[in-house]
Amino acid sequence: MELKRVVITGLGALTPIGNNVNEYWKSLKEGISGAAPITHFDASKFKTQFACEIKNFDVKEHLDRKEARKQDLFTQYAMVSSSEAMADSGLLDSNPSLDKIGVIWGSGIGGLKTFQDECKIFFEGDGTPRFNPFFIPKMIADIAAGQISIKYGFRGPNYVTVSACASATNAMIDAYNYIRLGKANAIVTGGSEAAINESGVGGFNALKALSTRNDDPKTASRPFDAERDGFVLGEGSGALIFEEYEHAKKRGAKIYAEVIGGGMSGDAYHMTAPHPEGAGAINTMIAALEDANINPSDVDYINVHGTSTPLGDIAETKAIQSVFGDHAYKLNISSTKSMTGHLLGAAGAIEAIASVMAIQNDIVPPTINHFVDDENLDPRLNFTFNKAQERTVNIALSNTFGFGGHNTTVIFKKYS
Repeated sequence: MELKRVVITGLGALTPIGNNVNEYWKSLKEGISGAAPITHFDASKFKTQFACEIKNFDVKEHLDRKEARKQDLFTQYAMVSSSEAMADSGLLDSNPSLDKIGVIWGSGIGGLKTFQDECKIFFEGDGTPRFNPFFIPKMIADIAAGQISIKYGFRGPNYVTVSACASATNAMIDAYNYIRLGKANAIVTGGSEAAINESGVGGFNALKALSTRNDDPKTASRPFDAERDGFVLGEGSGALIFEEYEHAKKRGAKIYAEVIGGGMSGDAYHMTAPHPEGAGAINTMIAALEDANINPSDVDYINVHGTSTPLGDIAETKAIQSVFGDHAYKLNISSTKSMTGHLLGAAGAIEAIASVMAIQNDIVPPTINHFVDDENLDPRLNFTFNKAQERTVNIALSNTFGFGGHNTTVIFKKYS
């Protein structure tokens, strides 16, 4: 069967460096850090006391107060970014078949704060079970997709992917496949996460995964820098409207870019550490390139996973050099996590938006906070350190990897 083309017709973002797509992209170009001392709770006794939080966010400006009380923060974030993407797409203006529009979302953790708060109330009480009736539906990760579909009446494929930090990219690949197979005309996809709370920070601290640079939060996320000491926890949401090309063309939709390939793989190596030679990362990038039917030399920009961990950054660069050979030195590579922090299950969504905007504007956002060269990294690679670079970006590839050895890659192409 002939596979259908898939394009992107709407974008929405709620990030630590911008509460909509325009603000987010402006901050990316300018190399703004979203890291600051934690305000969501008293972190004074934690090893890490800073994060990349959403700023100036008042849910009452976006959601009815009664409805907001029924939603964990990660769902609220999903509703806000998907609302922006839907408005941007104009999808509902053409009176589409709601049976052929779906929601495939990603979240690695879901309602962690809801779970934490409800358990805290119970264990601090006298043992009498007094749980909020919305405890379970607020907590479960799939509720974000459910709430989006309920708001708009979308009756197509509807679920959430959970593959740790690869969740949102997993969701996008699934959305891409459903549409090109003719199972849906459009799908709201992306991801959301809200894990900056006592359990989230404490748990990642126990893993020794987070930076502890409390004296200088803004420079703490240092992908590919010799003195990197872990990632910075972020929160937020990104939404993209994936749509079948002819469906979009018929209604005169604005098209940001085309989705041309996706790859997935497993490391089968370790619970939290990447394969030291980047075996899984190699496999997912090769799979995505083959799916897109392009050569490695066709890629202009890679938005890397680049979390700022000692092992992860080296493994990913090894994988890139293995897959791209000499062309690796002609690519631009950047980690936007240096600015946004790591949004866990939502990371792939906002990084896909960064990749699409790079294609739209022919500007590669930087990897900020580079101070000391890492002798374990090839100096010939262009990491786009500290300052955005102008170049023609026809094809961008975005990597996201997750605990458990989950690896995902999605590829976007300039629309023509």
